[in-house]
Amino acid sequence: MIDLLLYIAAGAAVGLAIGLTGVGGGSLMTPLLILFGFPYHIAIGTDLLYAAITKAGGMVSHARQKTVEWRIVAFLAAGSIPASVLTARFLGDVFTDASQYESILTHSLGIMLVLTALVILFRPRLENQGLNRQMVPKKNADAVVLFAGIFLGIFVTLSSVGAGAFGAAVLMVLYPHLKAIKIVGTDISHAVPLTLIAGLGHLFILGNVDFLLLFSLLVGSLPAIHLGTKLATRIPGNLLQTGIALLLLGMGVKFALL
Repeated sequence: MIDLLLYIAAGAAVGLAIGLTGVGGGSLMTPLLILFGFPYHIAIGTDLLYAAITKAGGMVSHARQKTVEWRIVAFLAAGSIPASVLTARFLGDVFTDASQYESILTHSLGIMLVLTALVILFRPRLENQGLNRQMVPKKNADAVVLFAGIFLGIFVTLSSVGAGAFGAAVLMVLYPHLKAIKIVGTDISHAVPLTLIAGLGHLFILGNVDFLLLFSLLVGSLPAIHLGTKLATRIPGNLLQTGIALLLLGMGVKFALL
């Protein structure tokens, strides 16, 4: 019972951080679950389904507001969804036990945490430089988006991190004149199916999901996200984002070097 309350509290803490700063839950939740003693594969598999459920409401809201570029979502998903399925299948076919691919998950988690931290820290500079650049030709942009989707499909499946921050950074670079709200809406609308498919891969192919843990995290996080969104206008989000980014950077370096 005490453990259950701890997981609910962890979900609430991460949910509050998401609501206050917009920083993706995966980059915070997976390291926290590992800190609680969960094996890497269980933490990652469970967190992927957690991310899909918590972001689904945001996707629906953006779709209703027509702040989603569905063409870009389609190109991202054309790369990421097959790559995610193949990655999960590869782990299931090549390794007989989760302990055999733990080092792959560990280093992937470290790499994606570092990338996420750098994107958060340098996002204002990316946005400012983007406004001063010419639009990338559509044909070239489509190809880069497709390859970015493949990268995300592989590494999000291996780490549960990066579907939000890295995807947004790619969109800011390739589509500098796209409104910020559309970058967010497009990024979330791709992150939901990607994390869902990756999570289902971990569930059905690898067996890496703890449903009691998932339920506990959602009980804490869903109301906390709503509360954090309400409080966001009163608290300096940029300062919190910087603090979280530095924390993620430190954790990423640690995991990458393990």
